[in-house]
Amino acid sequence: MNGRVLIVAGSDSGGGAGIQADIKTVSALGAYGSTAITALTAQNTRGVFGVHEVPPAFVAQQMKLVLEDIGADCIKTGMLAGVPIIEAVAGALQAHAPGIKLVVDPVMVAKGGAPLLADDAATALIHLLVRRAALITPNIPEAEVLLGRRIPDLAAMEAAAVELLALGPSAVLLKGGHMEGEVLVDLLATAAGVTAFTGRRIASSSTHGTGCTLASAVAAGLAQGMALADAVDRARAYVRKAIETAPGLGSGHGPLNHLHTVSAFP
Repeated sequence: MNGRVLIVAGSDSGGGAGIQADIKTVSALGAYGSTAITALTAQNTRGVFGVHEVPPAFVAQQMKLVLEDIGADCIKTGMLAGVPIIEAVAGALQAHAPGIKLVVDPVMVAKGGAPLLADDAATALIHLLVRRAALITPNIPEAEVLLGRRIPDLAAMEAAAVELLALGPSAVLLKGGHMEGEVLVDLLATAAGVTAFTGRRIASSSTHGTGCTLASAVAAGLAQGMALADAVDRARAYVRKAIETAPGLGSGHGPLNHLHTVSAFP
């Protein structure tokens, strides 16, 4: 396997998002995934019915032990639940991962609407993780929370991508899936400018875990030494195929097919 990704995120008992989706994605793209689990969730395709947070010190211990032994070429964070876990993760990064690329997926709400981040945690997320990130991957609702304002259209989305970049990350991938219309636009903002990635919207209810999957796919690419734009391009193609070939499981927001034509994505 080429590239090591440490994933710091919550567990999804339904297997469609969170740690489970992250491991499947990183493995399918030929990288090695290790984990530090931040929370256990009781959920299926119909929603999240329970959350049990892991003690912050134990989250940090998981990270420390993995980094000291296996190491990582990229670290990806997902569900962090609240301020104490964010602080623990930030402390572990400072102590054990200086210089390692960080991809922050600012997970705040589950696909079915259940909150996955405490209301008071957005500021801590910005100050402790977003500012040191190589990339953040918010969707529109998450970006609205981070910026404290609405993002109603593409023009506002373009401005928001630049404003998010000003928070301190090296790059921002602002995902446009929550915008209406047949054409889906994701914006990659860096110091060099803003690049648009476009594609036709897929009519499907099998979209659970798309955010986790995309961020982990990009992290795998960065761990493998790919240029950021190339890692984003490959990740978007991977997610698109995973939606198109989804197994149709469950009666709500179904999981993707993370293991589609693995050989096509070396």
